[in-house]
Amino acid sequence: MPSKDEGNPVIAWFGDAFGALHPQLQELHRHGGTLEGEVTLRLGKGLAGLIGQRLARQLGLSENAGTHRLRVDIHHDAGTLHWNRCFDGTHWLKSSFSPYGTWPDGHWTETTGPVRMALRVDVLEGGWHWRVCGMRIGGIPIPLWLMPRSTAYKTIKDGKYRFEVGFAFPRLEEVLGYGGLLLATSPPRYPGS
Repeated sequence: MPSKDEGNPVIAWFGDAFGALHPQLQELHRHGGTLEGEVTLRLGKGLAGLIGQRLARQLGLSENAGTHRLRVDIHHDAGTLHWNRCFDGTHWLKSSFSPYGTWPDGHWTETTGPVRMALRVDVLEGGWHWRVCGMRIGGIPIPLWLMPRSTAYKTIKDGKYRFEVGFAFPRLEEVLGYGGLLLATSPPRYPGS
């Protein structure tokens, strides 16, 4: 009988390091699930704010800074991790993550609309921290000196899932970011169930 972990791209990519993730992150990525809660959407000021609003529009996010309700549906198929985020029940941001190589030298490629980012992973105190190491927009590679600085991680705080995502372009403050605490609202599920 095959293991329930067989075909799980997250477990296969991390290998033995999967056990270094917080147990709640392990369960979430082993079985999938839905997380919900309030997050704060941040937009920069001045030019950074204009860029942030445009980026939010292109990603399908609200263009209004402040508190928003976020739902994240997480699941995987045989080779891809899927994160479907819904802000305020109306604005969808869907991403697929494809693994390349294995941890610690491999990376994931996140595809969100026309944007593809190569992301390495650091595991710090049980949390999953992304590091952008490459980017393409519409198939065009973005030079390293033009790539945005990013903050992106998921950790566990007091039994809740803590998310933080933020982008800042060279010589500008943060243009767009969101973060908050989310609770699991559905039990873990196996793919196909």
